[in-house]
Amino acid sequence: MAALYLVPTPIGNLEDMTYRAVRVLRETEALACEDTRRTRVLLEHYGIPKPKTVFSYHEHNELAAGRRILGLLDAGVSVAVCSNAGFPGVSDPGFRIVSGAIEAGHEVIALPGASAVHVALVQSGLPTSSYVFKGFPPRKSGARRRFLALERDLPHTLVLYESPFRIGALLADALAELGNRRAAVCIELTKMFEDVRRGGLAELAGAFEQAKVKGEITVVIAGKHPKFLEAEAGEDPG
Repeated sequence: MAALYLVPTPIGNLEDMTYRAVRVLRETEALACEDTRRTRVLLEHYGIPKPKTVFSYHEHNELAAGRRILGLLDAGVSVAVCSNAGFPGVSDPGFRIVSGAIEAGHEVIALPGASAVHVALVQSGLPTSSYVFKGFPPRKSGARRRFLALERDLPHTLVLYESPFRIGALLADALAELGNRRAAVCIELTKMFEDVRRGGLAELAGAFEQAKVKGEITVVIAGKHPKFLEAEAGEDPG
């Protein structure tokens, strides 16, 4: 029986590929990937022969490529889907094809693997028992502040992705809406220049206000709890 395989790929370090993911990519006849060039590097690194059918599946062709995937599944051909890094469907296309495959009665199999969300969450030093991941916040400050305000009274640890060009603005808006909570800015996770900065939002917002940052960023912010709220400069902590 044909199946749709969701194959997570390394978020930086190519050694983070699982044995199972390598096996599935070796055995699956069709591969739909966010960027065929990036995936080719991964295939070559692990000596995986190029599948019989390889095509792009990304946000700009999601509907057309999704129909192609469903056509292959209907014809009895299993399809592996992978994004450039991490899980298909998590801040990358994937939800629609999973929903469509389930509706069409096909088996959907998600493999475990590398995730910036979990790596950042654990390294942040903040509570991991309850958290919410909200992907990329809005680009404009007004919408971003409304987005953050929804978390103001919630106890869950908040995990976000952000562009290196907007990290300073995000931290400033988070400080304004959430107060000086403890947070962590995780840059280039698992890569050669990995860097994790921890501190209050006031300290981090100041540090990144004019900083030029390169690479992928995951931000972790504490939920509402007095234990994780730091005093502002000049404020009486008692």
